[in-house]
Amino acid sequence: MQGVKQRRRFHYGWVVIFSGMLTTIGAHGFGRMAYTLILPEMREGLGITYAQAGILATGNFIGYLIFGFLGGMLAARHGSRMVISLSLALMGVTMILTGMAKSLELALFLRFLTGLGNGGAYVSAMSLGSTWFDRRYSGFATGIVSGGIGAGTLISGLLVPGILIAYGNTGWRYAWFYLGGLVLAVALLCFIFLRNRPADLGLQAVGAQASREIEANPPGPDAPLGSAQKRLSTLQWELVYKVKAVWYLGLVYLMYGFSYVIYITFFKAFLADEIGLSAVRAGSMWALVGGLSVFCGVIWGSISDFLGRKYGAALAYFTLATAYLIFALFDTLPTFYLSVFLFGLSAWSVPTIMAATAGDYVGPVLAPAGVGFITLFFGLGQALGPWLGGLLADYTGTFSYSFILATAVSLAGVAGALFLKKGATAKAAMDR
Repeated sequence: MQGVKQRRRFHYGWVVIFSGMLTTIGAHGFGRMAYTLILPEMREGLGITYAQAGILATGNFIGYLIFGFLGGMLAARHGSRMVISLSLALMGVTMILTGMAKSLELALFLRFLTGLGNGGAYVSAMSLGSTWFDRRYSGFATGIVSGGIGAGTLISGLLVPGILIAYGNTGWRYAWFYLGGLVLAVALLCFIFLRNRPADLGLQAVGAQASREIEANPPGPDAPLGSAQKRLSTLQWELVYKVKAVWYLGLVYLMYGFSYVIYITFFKAFLADEIGLSAVRAGSMWALVGGLSVFCGVIWGSISDFLGRKYGAALAYFTLATAYLIFALFDTLPTFYLSVFLFGLSAWSVPTIMAATAGDYVGPVLAPAGVGFITLFFGLGQALGPWLGGLLADYTGTFSYSFILATAVSLAGVAGALFLKKGATAKAAMDR
């Protein structure tokens, strides 16, 4: 009897959430954030300009935009487990192939494919908190998942500089080889441990009262979705796109996608190429961003649970804008570290709050589709940011104007966040 109680005390939702954290470590930490460190050497190896390097990032984000949207729909229909596992597998293979690229065109195509996998894995993972946890705790749970971005950034910041030094001129290629292999390992772990919904294991969301009916008739761990869930995900997922608040949420999210990506794409290029810091110093500062940001999702998710989504998002946007402005206006090492500190503590704050808010608006079953929809706007911002930031840097000879642009857009995000509506389910929002 005591053993039964002990088993019930642990909820499998925590396994799912930490699998989601592994997903974001691989998808964002290795697949995307590592590009910041690899970019200068990759640019030299391929003989391209900063604008073209920005286009490589844009190609990645276009892929992310496309499958971030489709991946959310597929996860709502077929479950997150398969979408995440296959998306990570695609990422791992194309990252390894990126290390073999000999031309800008091939590298761009491969970065696009990596972006497809990134979008499918990340969006599906970020909706796990709303699916497996009661609304009172979904912000906290989503924060744990987003903490993988910081952990992955930290690992890549410690790993990549050593690889670049060890392999010399071909170091950027081997960096992609190693990181791609790690992502493939994460794909396998997620396939083994992830489950789609609490009902698959005869459970309700963490924090919700247990259902006697489900406990009496528990389905197997790989049981198909219930008929009611199938109907909702196949026939009524369009409810997501009929909620005006979700469209507005997407526009606010676009501000983050546009502004933060300029900062992360040209972080090392600015510090190493323009300021003159060593690659090791710039890499250690990027690792510091990762270390600081590991828990920022949990912190900001909890802040948004307590203050409300709009005030939490506005504060997050303001903090990020301050970090960008410091890079634009100051040129001393202490101020750079202040920018790193502010960005690290708030780096993934907005995605955490946006994912939790989307779940608030459309409910747990449609949460993947809701997150996927607002990711369209986020991805559009990410696609435009690196290209425009790179053009400004090539034209002006400095990254300062690129960071000023990022600051202005982030401040627009502050204003937009203050008009976010309180969360409600899709049906309730439509009935108002």
